[in-house]
Amino acid sequence: MMASSSHITLKTRRDLTNMREASRHVGEILLEVRERVRPGITTAELGEVVTRAIGERGVQSSFLGYGPHGLPGYPASICISVNDEIVHGIPGPRVLAEGDVVGLDFGVSVKGWHGDSAVTVPVGRIDEEAARLLEATRESLYRGIAQMVPGHRLSDIGHAVQAHAEGAGFSVVRQFVGHGIGRRLHEPPQIPNFGEPGKGPRLLPGMVFAIEPMVNAGGPDVKMLEDEWTAVTADGSLSAHFEHTVLVTENGPEILTKVPGSH
Repeated sequence: MMASSSHITLKTRRDLTNMREASRHVGEILLEVRERVRPGITTAELGEVVTRAIGERGVQSSFLGYGPHGLPGYPASICISVNDEIVHGIPGPRVLAEGDVVGLDFGVSVKGWHGDSAVTVPVGRIDEEAARLLEATRESLYRGIAQMVPGHRLSDIGHAVQAHAEGAGFSVVRQFVGHGIGRRLHEPPQIPNFGEPGKGPRLLPGMVFAIEPMVNAGGPDVKMLEDEWTAVTADGSLSAHFEHTVLVTENGPEILTKVPGSH
């Protein structure tokens, strides 16, 4: 790895070989979990699908045990967030019901290099407003990714996300942001999903970011549950979360976690 300006690392060809492999596993396992989402299944059962897949593939969970040094780490290998839960929901006995929306946020590492992705999916049939929220959030992710070309500024990503999400009548969460990714799950820089364009470091080939808009149907405010992990909307409105790990190349963005059939 060589350092670029503003402490953003540029990945080498060898680094990217491992990141592509990790990201492929992430995309494929997320597809497997998505296929199991249905009314009547528990979030713990979905978590077991992930644990089994990680073991079968011989990769390492990026999430299990993750957290600040000296404090208890995250207790699962996937975050599963339902309805008003924005991020970091812990798999457990909760039973999914027709009309729910469920966010699946997941990462693994290969030889110490990470991939990270998230998708929000419907449980059975969902109402029109929920469907519109999911589509707007997914599209805001791709609007942000489209800004990942050499010479653009870092803030162009978040500005594109915000413009689309708010243009659709929704609000962007401020408390949680995207991030660099590589040897660590979270590396500099932080990438807010909002802000003015044309600010921050210029994007260079070899930069890899996890772009992850979190968009609420109501207001942007967040509150934390007693488990100290799960973040929910302060007003109880629905939330959606989409994420990809993306490489800046000479020819534009390469989505490392996108596999056939994924979001």
